[in-house]
Amino acid sequence: MRSGVVVFPGSNCDRDLETAISSQSFDTCQMLWHKETTLPNNLDILFIPGGFSFGDYLRCGAIAASSPIMKSILKFAQNGGYIVGICNGFQILTEAGLLEGTLLRNSKLNFICKQQSVVVTNNGSIITKNFSNGEILHLPIAHHDGNYFADDDTLNKIEGNGQVLFRYADNPNGSKNNIAGIMSENHRVIGLMPHPERAVNEVLGSSDGSKIFKSLFENI
Repeated sequence: MRSGVVVFPGSNCDRDLETAISSQSFDTCQMLWHKETTLPNNLDILFIPGGFSFGDYLRCGAIAASSPIMKSILKFAQNGGYIVGICNGFQILTEAGLLEGTLLRNSKLNFICKQQSVVVTNNGSIITKNFSNGEILHLPIAHHDGNYFADDDTLNKIEGNGQVLFRYADNPNGSKNNIAGIMSENHRVIGLMPHPERAVNEVLGSSDGSKIFKSLFENI
């Protein structure tokens, strides 16, 4: 399995993500700097980590979405490549137009950092195939702009297409329809606000994140 993690100035979950990926995959994970203009050949899956790319100036993920590497990422997606964006990575994917909707400031205008119960809504994706619909996972969240928003037509579309992967059991940020994670219409681009890479060992409070990575690498 050939995977890569894109690193922007301000990314702070890239090493955690690399460690989580390596724990579930025997192949090496490459770290890719945002100024690169090409992706490695034969890449199977690309990850965009959490953090505060470019200090979250302008809008979260907006500057990162214009980085040099994004042209190759857009081409990778157009060619059917798998992409997973976590937290700030989710924000970058929406800013780049690879996922529908956007992430707004949390409804109470506060930064939220806590363990969160998340419900699997659709187990038809590579990241959820090892779970049952309705299964509850315990994953940490850490965001100031995790309030998922889309207009009614977009919400009806992604709900009708089964693109919603995760919902909050107890909505912490005001997200429409309790949405915590979605995928693209072709099921190959995934974004979620919870951090599975921070839940790969019971010492961290939960190992449910490791099950997500296992599902991903077994079903890609």
